[in-house]
Amino acid sequence: MKKNSKPETTDFGFKIIPKKYKTLMVSNVFHSVAKKYDLMNDLMSFGIHRIWKRFTIQYSNTRPGQIILDLAGGTGDLTARLSRLVGNKGRVILADINDSMLKIGRNRLRNFGIVNNVSYIQTDAEVLPFAHNTFDCIIISFGLRNITNKEKALRSMYQVLKVGGRLLILEFSTPLFKCLKQIYDLYSFYIIPHIGEIVTNDAKSYRYLAESIRMHPNQETLKLMMLDLGFNGVEYFNMTGGIVALHRGYKF
Repeated sequence: MKKNSKPETTDFGFKIIPKKYKTLMVSNVFHSVAKKYDLMNDLMSFGIHRIWKRFTIQYSNTRPGQIILDLAGGTGDLTARLSRLVGNKGRVILADINDSMLKIGRNRLRNFGIVNNVSYIQTDAEVLPFAHNTFDCIIISFGLRNITNKEKALRSMYQVLKVGGRLLILEFSTPLFKCLKQIYDLYSFYIIPHIGEIVTNDAKSYRYLAESIRMHPNQETLKLMMLDLGFNGVEYFNMTGGIVALHRGYKF
């Protein structure tokens, strides 16, 4: 008889778990934090996340008439800005694997009167359900680190981009300075979970989010991943001392 093979594993924060469980466990985290997600982003970043996202929109070079995928777009703050840039002849698809986040995003955008050029889809980034060469631009903001198989997801993004299209990844990364890293670690592991406990009654989810940042590839590693998967002209821009980085690559 054949011996039972060990299940494939992956990280969930600092824990090692069977790979098949990660999507569900991450989903439970975001179900828990969805209602206070935007408020917590403002509190945790002191509002600086708005500057990071504004920089991302600027470097996306979004123009009227384009088709944009806001992947892991959650509550739709990027989609709101992108919809104005693409105009009535363009289209923005707000996609997220978590239905709680997606519902909040849809309701929020509709309350803003953003209806005509935005669509919504609940989907897994690893198997995007779009035809090849569909999008002029894909933006994934603070979502890549939560994906189980990042290489598979990046490959799927590459396929659905048009030739000449670009992928932008806004994500937490590795601080450039030792003193900044020490302060950031203290803030992430002690203060952020405490804020999460007070605001959402859920310190555990915010502890996971802090841990997941440390397990995410650093700036150079992510750049090499993108190059290995076929992206060209890959570059990254450090923000706030490398706490956050924006990676951009093209499909040629």
